[in-house]
Amino acid sequence: MSESVQTLSVKEAQDPSLDNDELLLCLQAVARMHQHEVSSESLIAGLPLENGKLTPSVFARAAGRAGMTAKIVKSGLVNLNPELFPVVVLLEPGRACIVNAIDVKKGLVKTVFPELNEAEVEVSLNDLASSYSGEAIYVRPRLRLDNNPETKKKKGGHWFWSVIQENRKLYRDILIGSVAINLFALAMPLFVLNVYDRVVPNQATETLWVLAGGIFIVLCFDLALRLMRSSFVDLAASRADVKLSSSIMAKTLGLRLEDRPVSTGSFTSTLQSFESIRAFIGSATILGIVDLPFVLLFAAIIALINPWLVLPVLVGVVFVLLYALAAQGKLHELSQTTWEVGAQRNALLVESVSQLENVKALRAESRIQRHWEKATAFLSRTSAQLRLVSTSVSNVAQWAQHSVAVCVIIVGVYQIIEGNLSQGGLIAAYMLSSRAMAPISQAAALLAQYHQSSTALDSLNQVMDKRVERHEGKAYVEKPSVAGSIQLEKVTLRYPNEERDALRDVTISIKAGEKVALLGRIGCGKSSLNKLVLGFYQPTAGAVLLDGIDIRQLDPLQLRRHIGYVPQDVSLFSGTLRDNIVAGGGSDRVNDEELLKALNIAGLQSLVNSHPRGVDLQVGERGQALSGGQKQSVAIARALVHDPAILLLDEPTSSMDNASEEAFKKCLGNVAQGKTMLVVTHRTSLLSLVDRIIVMDAGKVVADGPRDTVVEALRKGQIGRAS
Repeated sequence: MSESVQTLSVKEAQDPSLDNDELLLCLQAVARMHQHEVSSESLIAGLPLENGKLTPSVFARAAGRAGMTAKIVKSGLVNLNPELFPVVVLLEPGRACIVNAIDVKKGLVKTVFPELNEAEVEVSLNDLASSYSGEAIYVRPRLRLDNNPETKKKKGGHWFWSVIQENRKLYRDILIGSVAINLFALAMPLFVLNVYDRVVPNQATETLWVLAGGIFIVLCFDLALRLMRSSFVDLAASRADVKLSSSIMAKTLGLRLEDRPVSTGSFTSTLQSFESIRAFIGSATILGIVDLPFVLLFAAIIALINPWLVLPVLVGVVFVLLYALAAQGKLHELSQTTWEVGAQRNALLVESVSQLENVKALRAESRIQRHWEKATAFLSRTSAQLRLVSTSVSNVAQWAQHSVAVCVIIVGVYQIIEGNLSQGGLIAAYMLSSRAMAPISQAAALLAQYHQSSTALDSLNQVMDKRVERHEGKAYVEKPSVAGSIQLEKVTLRYPNEERDALRDVTISIKAGEKVALLGRIGCGKSSLNKLVLGFYQPTAGAVLLDGIDIRQLDPLQLRRHIGYVPQDVSLFSGTLRDNIVAGGGSDRVNDEELLKALNIAGLQSLVNSHPRGVDLQVGERGQALSGGQKQSVAIARALVHDPAILLLDEPTSSMDNASEEAFKKCLGNVAQGKTMLVVTHRTSLLSLVDRIIVMDAGKVVADGPRDTVVEALRKGQIGRAS
C-alpha cells in the first residue's frame, strides 16, 4: 500500500467508466494485506457469478479460497468495529471499497478504491456515508493450525451435518416454541375438566366466561406460535437446501477425473436422491422429533388425574415403538435394493437416450426394451413391498392411537363407577391420551422414512468423499502468463480400473513456441499425453512441467486458461453458438472482434453470415443441430478465442473436407506464430504446420526428431514397435 495519502472526494475516487469486478478486487486487496496471494481465477472458479462479477451472497465462498473468513453485517459507517479493519464496504449502486480507518473528529475516512491500484486515499466521511449501502463485510484470515488432510477434514465437519448445525439458532427457537405449544396443549383438557367438574354442577356462568376468555387467549398465542414455528422450520430447511445443493454441485464439477463415476446415469440418480433427504429434514421430521419428549409430560398429567388411565397410553407407546423397530431391518433391505435398481434403470435410460442414433443403427431397441421392462417390473415389486411395510407402520400407529383412546374411556368409566374419577377428568384424560400418542405416530412414520433417506445420504457421502482438483486454502503458484515450454519427466499413467499403463516412462521436452506432431497407432497414448498436460489426470509416476513448474503446483483453472484444447470427441452444450464458443472463458470477457476472429479461423464465418440468427443460432443438445465438421469448427473457435499460449489439437480436422482443412491450415499457420502447438493427427497434410514429430507406440516414445527426418524414417519402415 502506498505510504502517501491523497485526499479525494468519493466521485473523484470512483471512475464509473471502469467495468471492473470491484468486490473481487477488494477481496484480493484485503487478502494481500494479510499476506495471502491468490489469483482472481482461483477465487471465482465455479462460483455462480452474476454478469461475470462476484456478488455479496457468494463473497464468503470466494474468501474461503483465499484462506479467509467473511461475514456480512448491517451497520452504520461510524459503528463499524475498528478492531476488524480493513473492512469491505458496499456502496451504491453496486460498488465497493476498503475502509482502513475512520477519523470521526476530522470527518475523514482512509479508504482503498480497487480502481486506484490499492493506493490509500482520504475521503470525506459525509461523502462516503451518502454512498454507503448500510452493509459491510468483515474479512479476516483463517487460523491455520495443521496442514494434515485428516485434521482439516475434521475441522471442516461433515458436509451435511455441519450445514444443519449452522442453523442451530433457528432450531433453538423452534424448540422453545415447541415447549410453549405443548404447554398450551394442556389448556384445553384443563378447561374441559373445570367446566364439567366445577362450572356445570354449580351453574357458575361467570366462571365459564372467565375460563373461556383465558382459553381463547391461549389459543391465539398457540396459533401465533405454530405459524412462527412452521416458518422457522421452513426457513431452516430452505437455507440448508440451498447450501447443500450448492455443495453437491460444486463437488460434482470439481471432481478429479480419476474419481469420475463409471455410469453417468447411476451418478445422476445418486444426485437426485437428495430429494428424499430434503423431504426428511422438512417440517414433519423436525416437529415429530421436538414433540416426542412431551409424551412423558402428557403421560404424567394423565397419571395425576388417575394413575390407572396412564396404563393404556404406556402400553400403546411401547407397542408402536416395538413394531416400528421390528420393521427396520426389512425397510433397510428394501430401501437399499430399490435405490440400486433405480440407479441401474436410470443409467440405462440416460445411456439409451444419449446414444439413440446408435441404438437405431444397431437395431438394439428390443434388447434395451427387455432390460428396461425387467428392471421396471423388479423395481415395481420392490417399491410395492417397501410401501407396504412403510404404510403398515403408519397404520398400526394410527390403530394404536384409537385403541388407546377407547381403552382410556373403558378404564375411566370403571373408575367413575368406583368414585375415583369425575366425568371432567375422564374427558381431559381422553384428550391428553390422544395428544400423547400423536408424536409417537409421527415418530413411527419417521422411522419408516428414515432408511430411504439414510440410503440416499450414504450414497451422497461416497460422492462427497471423492477427491477434487482444487484444494481450498492451498497456496498455488501464480502464473498469469506462460512462455509455453512443456516437459514430461519419466511419466507413467494408468487409468482407474485399468490393468495396463496408458503411458510408460515417457520423457519429452517441448520448447516454448515449438510446433510438434504426435503420431502413432490407435490407443498408443497420444490423447492421454494431452490430458496430462491439461491436468485432467495426475501421472501415476513422474511429473509434467510447464515452464519448469510442476503443474500440480498450478491452479487447474489458471493452467487451462493458458491452453487452447480441441478434443477428439467434440460435445457442445445446449444453447447458442456464441455461448459455446465463450463457454470456457471463466471470468474473461470476449468482445465481438475476438469472437469474429475465432469464427473466421475456424471456418464458421460462412455459417454465421448465412444464418438469420448469426452467432445466436441454437446448436441443439450436444450440438445435434450442427454437422460433425461444424461441431469440430466450434471446438477450434473456442480453443482460439482467448488467444492461449499453448494449443493442444487432437485430430482437429478429422471431420472436415479437404477445402475446409486447407483453409484452416492457412489461418492456423498465422495464428500459431509464437505459440506452443501439439497436434495429434493421422493426416499427413497437417504435418506441414509442425517442425518436429514424436511417434508413440504402446504408451512409449519410439521416435522423436525433425519432421522431415521422421517422415522419411516412417516411409522406409525404420521405426519399430515399442518393446
